[in-house]
Amino acid sequence: MALMITDECINCDVCEPECPNDAIYMGLEIYEIDPNKCTECVGHYDTPQCQQVCPVDCIPMNPAFSENQTQLMAKYQALTAAKKALAK
Repeated sequence: MALMITDECINCDVCEPECPNDAIYMGLEIYEIDPNKCTECVGHYDTPQCQQVCPVDCIPMNPAFSENQTQLMAKYQALTAAKKALAK
């Protein structure tokens, strides 16, 4: 399941650099998470890094994007392969 940032976000800027998939970006008012890039840090870390550093606990699971660990790992592998292909 991808994560999402709620409107409790205070734009503290600590989550964005922690995302290994570059899924977090500044939206119109608050930071947002691209669900197509969010793997909950599967493949990189044991826990989502954005949730670990968020001082206001505003990064819950996104119920619109339900994925299991296998699907998250497949997404991680696809994102990693795409990144390697672009680097060539």
